[in-house]
Amino acid sequence: MVNIDVPVEVLERGYEEDGKWFSCIFCKGAFQKGEVFQVGERFFDAKKRMELHIIDEHQSVFHALLSLDKKYTGLSDVQKEMLFLFYEGHEDKEVMKRSSANSVSTIRQHRFKLREKERQAAVFLAIMKNLNSNDAYMDVHKGATQVDERYAITAEETEKVLATYFKEGLDGKVSTIPSKEKRKLILLNHIVKRFNPDKQYTEKEMNDVLKGVHDDYVSLRRYLIEYGYFERANDGSQYWRK
Repeated sequence: MVNIDVPVEVLERGYEEDGKWFSCIFCKGAFQKGEVFQVGERFFDAKKRMELHIIDEHQSVFHALLSLDKKYTGLSDVQKEMLFLFYEGHEDKEVMKRSSANSVSTIRQHRFKLREKERQAAVFLAIMKNLNSNDAYMDVHKGATQVDERYAITAEETEKVLATYFKEGLDGKVSTIPSKEKRKLILLNHIVKRFNPDKQYTEKEMNDVLKGVHDDYVSLRRYLIEYGYFERANDGSQYWRK
C-alpha cells in the first residue's frame, strides 16, 4: 500500500527512515539498519540497499510517483505522458513524434503549464503549512490506514475523553474500551505513547504493556495494528511503532 502521508523530502527520496528501518513508501519493502545485504557479488548497507530496491522494483522515484493514481497526483493522462517524455530528455520535436501532441507549440505550452503548476504547488504548500500551524485539530499519526472525519479531533475533545476513561489517571487503566471510533482513536493515540518508538517488542512485551491499560489486551494489540500505529513481523515475533 502506497504511503504518501509523509513530508515532501520523504516523497522525493521514496523511503522513510526511523530508528531501525528504511521503509519503501511504494510497497512493503524494508531493510533493517545495521544489517549488510548482498546483491550479486557486492554488499551494501541498509540505506544503499533501499536505494537499489527502488530502482529494481519501481524503476525510479520519479516513475513510481508518476504511476500513482490521479487522486494522488492530480495529473491528467496527457500531463503524465509529457512528464515521462520530458524526464527522458527528449527535445520538443521528438516529444511530438512520441506523443499525442500535434505540434511543437503544444509541447511548449505543456512545459509552461507544468512549470506554472509547480509554482502554484509551492505556494499551496506554504498556505497549508501556515494553516496547519493554526489548526485546532490534532495531527494524524503517520501510519493511519484511512484518514477521514474520525480524525477531526480537537485538543478539548481529547482531554475530555481521556478524563472520562482514565479515571485512575493517565498512567492507569481504563474500565472499558470505547466502541465509538473517534473515542477509540483518542485512546489509542494515548496508549501508543507507552511504547518506545526505537524498540522492537515481542508479543509478550506488547501484552505486558497493554495489560496496564485494560484486561482485554488482545483487542488493544489488534487495534494498534489495524489502525496503523504498529507494524509486526509476518510471523508475529516482533512488533514496532510506525
